[in-house]
Amino acid sequence: MSDLSASRFRQPVAPDKAYRLLNHGPTVLVSAAHGGRRNIMAAAWAMPLDFKPGKVAVVIDKSTYTRTLLEASGHFALQVPTVALADLTETLGSTSGKTMMEDEGIDKFAAYGLDVFAGTATDAPLIEGCVGWLECRLYPEPYIQQTYDLFLGEILAAQSDTRVFSNGRWHFDGHDALRTIHHVAGGHFITAGAALDATALQRRK
Repeated sequence: MSDLSASRFRQPVAPDKAYRLLNHGPTVLVSAAHGGRRNIMAAAWAMPLDFKPGKVAVVIDKSTYTRTLLEASGHFALQVPTVALADLTETLGSTSGKTMMEDEGIDKFAAYGLDVFAGTATDAPLIEGCVGWLECRLYPEPYIQQTYDLFLGEILAAQSDTRVFSNGRWHFDGHDALRTIHHVAGGHFITAGAALDATALQRRK
């Protein structure tokens, strides 16, 4: 599904800058693994919470297989897909990994030919073709998990594709296929647009 040569652009992100991979509100892919099983799904509602240490929040429905693996392992990964992966993102968000395993004996990674690589801090599988990867440790919060489907995690390690994210900044010019995607509803996405630097206004006297 992706160009493996792109892996040469993958570099670690400083822990205190990792939250910026999510600060603009992209759709993410959530992956987890436990007991020899693995799964990946799409999630539209994910956000950073802090930067020292980096923390994240993501909403994961009770019906998902990824949630089962995440709760069992205590770890998960958030990955930031691109325009080039929009169709795959929609597919991963609308298919059941559990059903696939029960009916066909294969997981989503095998079914869709995903190129996987190992992270540095967790066993959650990471896929090529994204432009940001965050490996996280679950903060167990049973009440909010059960009541609101909300999961909190500490960022243990992060990486980015330096063609579009480096020095703590996104810079998509010249790489339209690598722009991040933002789910609206019903398979409709918008993409990250132009960058704009603002200057604080001076108070009138």
